[in-house]
Amino acid sequence: MADAAGAPVILVVGDSLSAEYGLRRGSGWVALLQQRLAQEKMPTRVVNASISGDTTAGGRSRLAPLLAQHKPTHVVIELGGNDALRGLPLNGTEDNLRQMAKAAQDAGAKVLVVGMQVPPNYGSDYANRFAEMFEKVARERKAAFVPFLLKGVADRPDALRFFQSDRIHPTEQAHPIMLDNVWPELKKLLK
Repeated sequence: MADAAGAPVILVVGDSLSAEYGLRRGSGWVALLQQRLAQEKMPTRVVNASISGDTTAGGRSRLAPLLAQHKPTHVVIELGGNDALRGLPLNGTEDNLRQMAKAAQDAGAKVLVVGMQVPPNYGSDYANRFAEMFEKVARERKAAFVPFLLKGVADRPDALRFFQSDRIHPTEQAHPIMLDNVWPELKKLLK
């Protein structure tokens, strides 16, 4: 489906990393995405339905009304980080991601799953299983996949300068990098 003008509609369902937590409005990667689409002359409406602190369970419970209201052609799922921070079981997080991808696809949308990684203090086994979960869901649902939203931000030697004082939320200067991580896969889906 598309909006009234026939343009594609991208629905972003995410957490604080997509909801501009601690940033001035219009400076987060989702707002930058809308600007990039305009620069690329790709008439597309972006709906940012991200909520700081949201989990995959929250996103799953909110998704059906969002799909009905916005009728997106594309759905970006950027959730899971808060599940890890709260120590929620991985199998529940994985199932929520899988059900969200399925619901979006059943509504006719193409899906992009955006992966996350946890800090090393979670232990390598948990960290590996957590990171692999996103790819597994994307593969099973034949969805597009971005391995790590914070690539080039959290994994660089000077990473702290790209984070707010809480060391969790990226600064404004990190968000163009985050968009650059998402854009190649999203652009393929929009073709």
